[in-house]
Amino acid sequence: MSPAPRSRDSRPDPADRADALPALTAVTGSKPRPEPLDPPMVPVALAGLIAFAVAGVVVVLADGPSEWRWICLSGFLWGIVGLITMLRHDAGRRRRRALTHPEFRVDPS
Repeated sequence: MSPAPRSRDSRPDPADRADALPALTAVTGSKPRPEPLDPPMVPVALAGLIAFAVAGVVVVLADGPSEWRWICLSGFLWGIVGLITMLRHDAGRRRRRALTHPEFRVDPS
């Protein structure tokens, strides 16, 4: 079988496109949009602090270069700033969660 003959103007008719959208919605349906992940960030900041502290102790005990000591010290100090920031972020996260999901509660056990 051969395809239907085409007219000289091969542009799609806008009326046909408008009809195609509801058909596509009927096929795919209306899917709920998943919520973005919002994990707690304090453990990440604590892991960074601990990593720089351990690295600093190893560098001091191994008598490493003084530049490495300064890097470990600055990483630890910036980690404190990051920890404070993540504490505030997680407090806001709990506040947002309480507003959007009032039934969600965390048991302190």
